[in-house]
Amino acid sequence: MEPEKQDYLRLSRIPTDWTWIRRAHKGSPEMVRYAQERLLQRYGGAIRRYLLGALRDENAADDVFQEFSLRFIRGDFQNACPERGRFRQFLKTALYHLIVDYQRRQKRTPRPLEMDVADPVEPSTDEIEADRKFLITWREELLSRTWWALQQSQPRIGLPYFDLLRFRTEHPSVPSGEMAKQFGQQLGKPVSADAVRQTLKRARDRFAELLVAEVAQSLDAPSEVDLADELEELGLLHYCATALERRESQSEPP
Repeated sequence: MEPEKQDYLRLSRIPTDWTWIRRAHKGSPEMVRYAQERLLQRYGGAIRRYLLGALRDENAADDVFQEFSLRFIRGDFQNACPERGRFRQFLKTALYHLIVDYQRRQKRTPRPLEMDVADPVEPSTDEIEADRKFLITWREELLSRTWWALQQSQPRIGLPYFDLLRFRTEHPSVPSGEMAKQFGQQLGKPVSADAVRQTLKRARDRFAELLVAEVAQSLDAPSEVDLADELEELGLLHYCATALERRESQSEPP
């Protein structure tokens, strides 16, 4: 089997994050600790960015992140249930309530008067706005993790998928011929414009497959309809439609 096919099938069998939520609260102490560390490491970036965007204060964001981590490790979320299989909904709801609690505590805390300081902007506590902000943060995190996965797989595959796709993203107007020239110099051998175009297409396909796998991992045993709905809500369905079709055909029994 080709390396890419092996990678894709392995990715499609990764446990969902709701599976890890269950493992993070039930099982041996070693499994619980490992699952907790895995989840906090995996989504720490998204959580911090969302908190910073909502609170607009780095120290406040750190305080709420520490509070979330403490409660998570303590087991406060062990009775959480998937809402439509969406792990991000669990995170957003938990963080939203922590932000509201933090703001209420701050309003009760006397503060020294500071001179020559701009009036602070009150962060929005409206749940609809919170959901919109978290959706954007979640999308950015998924894309960031997909770029990382593509970069990590490049040496194993032996094709410059990450390098080419990143270059095209950063320089969308550079002709294929110029890209071929630059990568030919990098590889130390001639590269044709046609080869660059073909490799770029495969790189986009690979990126879409990794992205679909990343989104699927955050859902609880999703059907193809569930996965398509989540991708559409994230604004990613148009990019991943072909990858979804391939995923469905590869999951069908022979």
